[in-house]
Amino acid sequence: MSETSATARPPAEGLAAGQSADVIVVGAGPAGSAAAYHLAKAGLDVLLLEKTAFPREKVCGDGLTPRATKQLVAMGIDISEEAGWLRNKGLRIVAGGIRLQLDWPDLASFPDFGLVRKRDDFDQQLARQAEKAGARLYERCNVGGPLVDDRTGRITGVRARLGEDKIPVTFHAPLVVAADGNSTRLSVGMGLHRRDDRPMGVAVRTYFTSPRHQDDYLESWLELWDRRGSRPRLLPGYGWVFGMGDGTSNVGLGVLNTSDAFKELDWREVLKAWCASMPEDWGFTPENMTGPVRGAALPMAFNRTPHYSRGLLLVGDAGGMVNPFNGEGIAYAMESGHIAAEVIAQAHARATAAQRERALLRYPAVIKETYGGYYTLGRAFVKLIGNPKVMKLAAERGLTHPMLMRFALKLLANLTDPHGGDAMDRIINGLTRITPSS
Repeated sequence: MSETSATARPPAEGLAAGQSADVIVVGAGPAGSAAAYHLAKAGLDVLLLEKTAFPREKVCGDGLTPRATKQLVAMGIDISEEAGWLRNKGLRIVAGGIRLQLDWPDLASFPDFGLVRKRDDFDQQLARQAEKAGARLYERCNVGGPLVDDRTGRITGVRARLGEDKIPVTFHAPLVVAADGNSTRLSVGMGLHRRDDRPMGVAVRTYFTSPRHQDDYLESWLELWDRRGSRPRLLPGYGWVFGMGDGTSNVGLGVLNTSDAFKELDWREVLKAWCASMPEDWGFTPENMTGPVRGAALPMAFNRTPHYSRGLLLVGDAGGMVNPFNGEGIAYAMESGHIAAEVIAQAHARATAAQRERALLRYPAVIKETYGGYYTLGRAFVKLIGNPKVMKLAAERGLTHPMLMRFALKLLANLTDPHGGDAMDRIINGLTRITPSS
């Protein structure tokens, strides 16, 4: 535990002097820690409030694409194998009895490798890096809601309960970043509710002791079958197997709410049945399970807007930043935290309140420019694959055409060079530019 952590000192010690800051960031997941790191690097006084204590469990596939890897490099994280990171070369796709290995593309904008690391340790590393940059981290700080100026309606801070004794405390700042995940009580407290016209996913996963723990590729199974009845049926989702390099494999599945099967099935039981269908020598059996099956929601495609309102900026899952094409959230959480920090730093330097507000309104505009058209395409994709027949046809036909699958990898993983690049990059970039953002 860092000596500067709130949990390393009595909760009340020095608290009165530290209750105000330039910015409060609520939530020390990837989005919040990235925002706090870049804000602190820009010279701002930042409070980073985390409701639990590190290390702590989070439901995740643990596999990071080159897009997320780039953000780790930007935060100065040591991503060497000696520091405990497992590198991967690309994605292995399995469907219809076919296995196709695709390397991550060789691009100027992103590295050509991904990483694997458990979320409890991963999040802790990011939070500690934000601390090293100068952010003041308070663990076991459960934020209950916003403080709002009755006259202006702007957020002026947050109410929280601190430490094991749950001491009531208030923190004050002219700007607050909501990085408190899908439920985001802070956003709801400011009247920003989830949009029902956006897709939602669910991820469930567990860990097994397995000989497959060392793997150079992330593995995705595009056909997810429910074989528990008299007639097998194809489900709207995909399964994954990620070797963790520590003797275990992360095995899970992601499903979309665009199918009739979404609400009627117990997805934990579906995962168990799917694991039971795997080759016996992989060890995906109950006796090899090292933890329970856990699940989490995947808020996709801007399912809560606006991303800036009255002094509050939404990042990561709080703003529904998960990629609807592939369910990836960490890269977009870190990117949105980085973008928010850059906008806030520029606004902080402005001389008047009106100028600062004008600069802050740039945040939702940049988010829309960056992801809007791409996420609109993703919503159409989600509706399409919600039909199991379409999903089955796409998997069977696509895997026999490696060139088409390389294009699909770039599209689904959002890995292109924005300027120049190859023909695939230009097609994908052109599609996202001409697709309206909504």
